[in-house]
Amino acid sequence: MVIALLMSAALAVNPTPPLEPDAVNIFPNGSGFHLEGMEGADTWNARDAYLTDTEGVCRFLLRYQAPGEAPNAGAILDPLLDREHQYTTPYTAYAVGVLLQAGRAPDLLPAGAAAMEWATRCVAEDRVPEAHDEFYLAPLAEALDHYEGLVPREKLDLWRGRLQAPVEEIIEGLRAKTNNWRIYAMKGEWTRYRAGLVDRASAVAFIEDAWLHRTQRERIALETPHLYQDWSSDPQSMAVEAVGRGNLLALAAAGYDGPSGAEIRTAAVSGTQSTLLFQDPTGQCPPNGRTDNHVFNDVLYLLGFEALACMKQQEEPLFAAQCRRAAALAYQGIQRWKRTDAGWAGSFYVTKNRMDPAERVGYQPASQYSNYNAAIAFHLAEAGEIACDAVTPTTAPCEIGGFVAQAGPAFSCFAANAGGLQVFGNLRGDTVPKYGVFWTPLGVVRIARAGWESRLGPGDGAMDARSKQGTSFGPTWKVGNRWKRLAQEATDYRGRLQVEFVHPLLVRFSILYTSVTGSGGPAFRHDFTITPIGVMTRLACLNDAEFGLTLPVLVNDGHELLVHATRRYVTTAYSEDGDQQCFISLNGPIEDEEGQVLSGYGHLHSYRAATAGEEVAVFIYPRKKDEPGAEAMLKSLELTEDGFSTVLGKVAGDLYQSKDLTGGRSDRATVGNGTEVHFSEACRFIIQHKEGAPMIIEADRTVTVETGGKMQKLNAYVPEHVSKVTLKK
Repeated sequence: MVIALLMSAALAVNPTPPLEPDAVNIFPNGSGFHLEGMEGADTWNARDAYLTDTEGVCRFLLRYQAPGEAPNAGAILDPLLDREHQYTTPYTAYAVGVLLQAGRAPDLLPAGAAAMEWATRCVAEDRVPEAHDEFYLAPLAEALDHYEGLVPREKLDLWRGRLQAPVEEIIEGLRAKTNNWRIYAMKGEWTRYRAGLVDRASAVAFIEDAWLHRTQRERIALETPHLYQDWSSDPQSMAVEAVGRGNLLALAAAGYDGPSGAEIRTAAVSGTQSTLLFQDPTGQCPPNGRTDNHVFNDVLYLLGFEALACMKQQEEPLFAAQCRRAAALAYQGIQRWKRTDAGWAGSFYVTKNRMDPAERVGYQPASQYSNYNAAIAFHLAEAGEIACDAVTPTTAPCEIGGFVAQAGPAFSCFAANAGGLQVFGNLRGDTVPKYGVFWTPLGVVRIARAGWESRLGPGDGAMDARSKQGTSFGPTWKVGNRWKRLAQEATDYRGRLQVEFVHPLLVRFSILYTSVTGSGGPAFRHDFTITPIGVMTRLACLNDAEFGLTLPVLVNDGHELLVHATRRYVTTAYSEDGDQQCFISLNGPIEDEEGQVLSGYGHLHSYRAATAGEEVAVFIYPRKKDEPGAEAMLKSLELTEDGFSTVLGKVAGDLYQSKDLTGGRSDRATVGNGTEVHFSEACRFIIQHKEGAPMIIEADRTVTVETGGKMQKLNAYVPEHVSKVTLKK
């Protein structure tokens, strides 16, 4: 955790193009801090790791390949549908080609060639499953080079001939499918040009038409922070966002230099840079919108970060190193979903739970085992081809914190982070179901901590379209004899974010929830104080109503979790000796609520923190296995006039202090065993101390610091050892 706090973040290195302060509403931040004496992330062989998992998925999928005597020889069938689905075959063909070029899995050549044969034939004969032609263009065109010299020349020429038809004849036409599907075709058309399958003029004309006249520019270039709007759900999908933006980034990375090339590159790079702030500190991409909590979404983030690292490694090496760490976090995160059980080994769960895939928990209609595993293999193979292993990763922004980022009104969500502890919330919720599902529940839906099991809570929330039951970390209030939860009132309620203080060790903000339809209902103010070890929340009702705070607890994700509830706290964990999520009530009882809601993570059971007073105070404690338990934390918790204190750390006004760190905003601080530190003027600072003695100090401006009777000059964002330089008074 100390490492996560003290390394510099992306905003400190002035990435290109720079983010303006209001681009993602990054409030005055401390992300420029980078105290010395801390080591960065470990070097790792990303290429080998990506291709190892690619091979595992390919070997699994190829077990379901139609044999040579079958009419559809070479097609890869879905293990549950027993038929070919969408783009599974071309994605696998490409992934196998990458493996072969890397000198891996030579025994897969016949299967890969058979997949290429069938997929190119499907394009030529207009028989692509579910009319997903757009998705075939790029992987097949790029795979041609990978099979060069491995298959007979006449076979390669046959495949090339099948892929040379005008794009308008392959897809449904210029007016159809202008959401993210069109960007797949844009990427595919540029890839076909680079492979010599179509001429440059026609490729550029198609891409420019899509960008300027088929809504692609409007979906990403006109609003900061340049996140791709698929317009397939409201609020917009943070999951599908990665598809559109990622393909545009790939187009830019592949050197697209048409008339709109610079604008496309600027939007895609800026948007990908912004997503560094929305990634959770364990590597998960944001939730929300259709297809959220699918494992392949995290792989899309991984690929985007690797691509950005490649693009920036020469001009901005530190920023590239941070992107590489973000990619590593995403890769580590998906390992939770890799299967080792008999019959499924090498593949990944489609959504982030361990339930039987036949139950389709968290799925959309397009979600099938074969296509989304093929997507994992395809994008990991792409990442393996571009991985910049020469760039040593350093700590990612999501591990450091010191920011509050909003995704804009179309997405209506935010990420707040202090010291690698993230709170992710939705200011609007779905009011119109997509595929019979409300994908985005109103309220706080994720709390994650660096080095902790972020699946534990609060479970990403849920809203069931059939039962109309929902849950999220947010207010609940009583109307007559019935309790209403915020997540169930998205038609009526909205949230408004108000940020008060931002620092790498301390973030304070509040959400004001109000009815916006004129139907009435109480208003609430929910205050949050984020520290590296936990989140203090205080909920107040601004009207006369009986109210409480809903606590969503993950109880089963295909396996029963260990849930323990008392009148003052409720905890959940995967194992007795593992990480644990703890909801601790400071001023009222915790009550059990009836019923469960099924989310993409699994079954969520709701508890309610109640109070007879004016506010509900709950401390959220993402406990690591070697930290004090919930009971010990409860006994140590104390609300103070200007903050709170715990056994692990305390907040007093704008200052945070723990055993090893003190930081915030002031002109003085007392650290460790009582050592006084004075600054010549109020500033934001971090002090690293050991055994009560200040060791390293860093400030956000040029100041003079006095400690132990000695004075020392600090330059802005330059860490100094306390004993390194001293000046006489």
